[in-house]
Amino acid sequence: MYVRTEILFPPDLIPELRDAGGKEWRQLIDKITPLPDTAPERLALALLMVRLDGCLECETDSFRAMRGCATCAVQSVHRYRRQERELIKQYKAALKAVQNHLAASS
Repeated sequence: MYVRTEILFPPDLIPELRDAGGKEWRQLIDKITPLPDTAPERLALALLMVRLDGCLECETDSFRAMRGCATCAVQSVHRYRRQERELIKQYKAALKAVQNHLAASS
């Protein structure tokens, strides 16, 4: 069996995160899922997951990488030690960062 491992969290895995959190998290994932990969909301969630999962420190031969990005991301949301509201707050901060970057790039 082969798992999918990327260098950074891929936005097309966002739907797989739906049941990893509570009600607010599911609502956020449901809102973001139908958007195109280039939408700031999807980019922000991918950025949040890169930060939460530790993608920048992940090595391709690590146990975490061998399990695949989807498993790693779901596990990271499950293991998040703060309240769900804090996770949503971090998403909003990532969204603001993406929006600021896009505005500066135009």
